[in-house]
Amino acid sequence: MGNSAMSSLLVKSAAWDLGIQWSLFLVATLLKTEKFYDLAGSGTFLLLAVQTLRWGGTFFLRQRIQTALVSVWATRLGLYLFSRILSDGFDRRFNKAKNQPSLFFVFWTVQAVWVFLTLCPTIALNGVKRDSPLCARDYIGWGIWAVGFLMEVMADRQKSIFRANPENAGKFINTGLWSISRHPNYFGEILCWLGLYISASTSLTGWQHLTAVSPIFVTLLLTKVSGIPMLEKYGMKKWGNDLPYQNYLRKTAVLIPFLW
Repeated sequence: MGNSAMSSLLVKSAAWDLGIQWSLFLVATLLKTEKFYDLAGSGTFLLLAVQTLRWGGTFFLRQRIQTALVSVWATRLGLYLFSRILSDGFDRRFNKAKNQPSLFFVFWTVQAVWVFLTLCPTIALNGVKRDSPLCARDYIGWGIWAVGFLMEVMADRQKSIFRANPENAGKFINTGLWSISRHPNYFGEILCWLGLYISASTSLTGWQHLTAVSPIFVTLLLTKVSGIPMLEKYGMKKWGNDLPYQNYLRKTAVLIPFLW
């Protein structure tokens, strides 16, 4: 696919993305609910991954594998987050926002940006018209994705089991993967998108490598904006005076197990 056609595919995907998020924002504002926010984000990942594969029309093996991996990730995360909010009844991130339309609009727009920037290597790959044989870089990328996906799934599962135990009410989790990283699920997610960019990059040329913004953006988002900072602040507010929590902070890596 030429540069103009590739640009058109990216623009079309961005338009679909924004259209979906803004339409659902109107519904969420009328209902004053945040319950389908995360499901909407994950669903948009799934829809755009599949749709861009169809728009591209080539269906190369690399494109089909990439689209399948995105679809598996999005389906798993969407169902997990949706079931969690149905169980909890609310998401504390939106306590103020869902009653302030202008602020709520920002949340939905940020989600659109998150979907597009994170997915852009896959969108670009699905627009490629010339195939090339699978190579070591593909397998390395898919291997990194697999490690990240398993880590994210295991961390979420361990936390769900921990929270479901009445004896752990009001406690923080420091077992399993959570004993070697304070945010193993986020580390897993970063690995997923790093791996998918690496595999997609085998077919990208020139400016298309700017889609490397995907893992960079995910990392910055989770470490500097909406992920780790919010949860670390919440943890300090809730357990900051507890000696066991202070020891946990001192001995456990923030993100990368044993390192950082």
